[in-house]
Amino acid sequence: MDYFIRLQELLKLEREEDRRSYEQMTASTTVQQRRANGLSWYPVAIRGTEMSRGEYITVELERTTHRELSHQLRFGVSAMLFSNHDPEHAKVEGLITFQAGNLLKLTLRTDELPEWSGDGKLGVDLLFDDNSYGEMLFALKLAPTIREKKDEGRLIRILLGEQQPDFNRSLPEYKSGHLNESQRAAVNNILQARDLAIVHGPPGTGKTTTIVEAIKVMIIQEKQQILVVAPSNAAVDLLSEKLSDAGLYVLRVGNPARVSPKQMMLTLDSRMGEHNTMKEIRRLKNKAAEYKNLAHKYKRNFGKAEREQRKALFDEAHRIMKDVGNMEQYIIDDLVAKADVITATLVGSNHYTVRKLRYKTVVIDEAGQALEPAAWIAALKGSKLVMAGDHYQLPPTIKSAEAAKQGLASTLLEKAVALHPDTVSLLEEQYRMNTQIMEYSSRVFYNNRLKAHHSVASHTLFDGDKPFLFIDTAGCGFEEEREGTSSTNPEEASFLIRHLSSLSDELIQRNINPFPSAAIIAPYKEQTYLITEQLEQNASLMPYRDRIAVNTVDSFQGQERDIIYISLTRSNPDGIIGFLSDIRRMNVAMTRARKKLVMIGDSATLSRFPFYAELISYAEEQGAYHSAWEFMDV
Repeated sequence: MDYFIRLQELLKLEREEDRRSYEQMTASTTVQQRRANGLSWYPVAIRGTEMSRGEYITVELERTTHRELSHQLRFGVSAMLFSNHDPEHAKVEGLITFQAGNLLKLTLRTDELPEWSGDGKLGVDLLFDDNSYGEMLFALKLAPTIREKKDEGRLIRILLGEQQPDFNRSLPEYKSGHLNESQRAAVNNILQARDLAIVHGPPGTGKTTTIVEAIKVMIIQEKQQILVVAPSNAAVDLLSEKLSDAGLYVLRVGNPARVSPKQMMLTLDSRMGEHNTMKEIRRLKNKAAEYKNLAHKYKRNFGKAEREQRKALFDEAHRIMKDVGNMEQYIIDDLVAKADVITATLVGSNHYTVRKLRYKTVVIDEAGQALEPAAWIAALKGSKLVMAGDHYQLPPTIKSAEAAKQGLASTLLEKAVALHPDTVSLLEEQYRMNTQIMEYSSRVFYNNRLKAHHSVASHTLFDGDKPFLFIDTAGCGFEEEREGTSSTNPEEASFLIRHLSSLSDELIQRNINPFPSAAIIAPYKEQTYLITEQLEQNASLMPYRDRIAVNTVDSFQGQERDIIYISLTRSNPDGIIGFLSDIRRMNVAMTRARKKLVMIGDSATLSRFPFYAELISYAEEQGAYHSAWEFMDV
């Protein structure tokens, strides 16, 4: 079966599972339940309206209560404005075209606000995100036709292993004083690659610094615009800011996750707002809205003269909006042409404003987290592809176990590394972790090639502190409790909080100020809730509560803390470890720590799995292994 047809089938499996999960979450739920699940804003207030592209109307909405709740409403997804007076019938679909803080703009698929919108009790519901799947399927259908073209299809054939990548090794070596040896080698590899280069960046090795430097040099040398994409808005935010700080003209397509003035300034919307033509566009939009409002005052059962007047008003509004559309397109083309770098999410790289653009070079950051069909959206837009990431950290989230089993869990990065190892540059020097924290990860995942920079190699919380502890709860009776698909271990949670409290007392006695940044990671959401509850009840830790984060591992990818505690949770006579068998997730959890890593778990359960048996042996080698009994008087 053709490669891309096979991928389409797997993606359809994923879409159906995702849709089933969404429908299960929304079926027969109240708006309060949907709000709690992050699928709704309710109530919202209308803060303004404006005419929009395609003569639709865009309504600006503000969340007026429950503003602290996290949510999934974001730029580019479909959503529905509804009235809770009549949720079955009073609803209209649209697309979120802006979202920042507690404001969003929803472009409705209608040219006027429905009458019920003035009656209050308004809300916004997230709809199933078919748009992303549509873009991925479109790319997978387009790829085979490009693949057959002699020059245009070369990159695709290389990524499928049908051709070998090529390098221009005669180029003069790039030298930079602020990059280390392996980072310079990676930049040179990117510059010399004619079609494919991969930067393998383990935790703390300066992957972002390396690719920003490579992008800057490529733009200076080749004087060509580059597309830079990543799977998440947060990753795109980081890159956009770093590229802008490097002196490049960045155009950010879509809305940033971090709503800061600096981030907003880089967006297409913000840059359009500063354009000298926008004042005239706003005047024309207001004029068109006036004509439409006048036209709506005429009822259809009026006489011929009124009908003609109504039509004339609508025609004039349409004519004005056509002019507005042309003027906006002129501004977009002007801004896009000026940009050194276009940044977007993988799906956002096909936004209507940049859909038709092609680039010599496309860069995909965090490629280890990119679903393969999404990676193809961006890859098809260039003749040279640079992928940066770490396939030994978090994989993409896949909802269909069947699709994952059949191959969707493998990323384009993993496949390219296996097919073309000569294109890979490993960043070998890390600037985050004490050597003891780093070493086991380096041994298991990176062939012992990681080394700690001298500035961090021996840093600790205080002189004489142990940077790594494995505390064994075997024989303590800390048994796990199963709750559906989740696990908790109340005694282990309680022990962890006591141990952290004891550490905080020692830090106070040693006058360590300010209190170091800390995080507690658990593989199960229910265990994080339990730990949070116990943390809130601990009086000695209360003054430092804002310095201690608690969450599952996925929330900490790309982050670091001075202190990391990991509650391994599982403790049962059958040696079942569930999520803990995904050792890539554990690699992420362990490598978030800068100066101290404390892992708490039951060796009797864990050591049946080789990764944990060897981890416990490593702890013993380092003098870092302790029984929980040693701390029972804490």
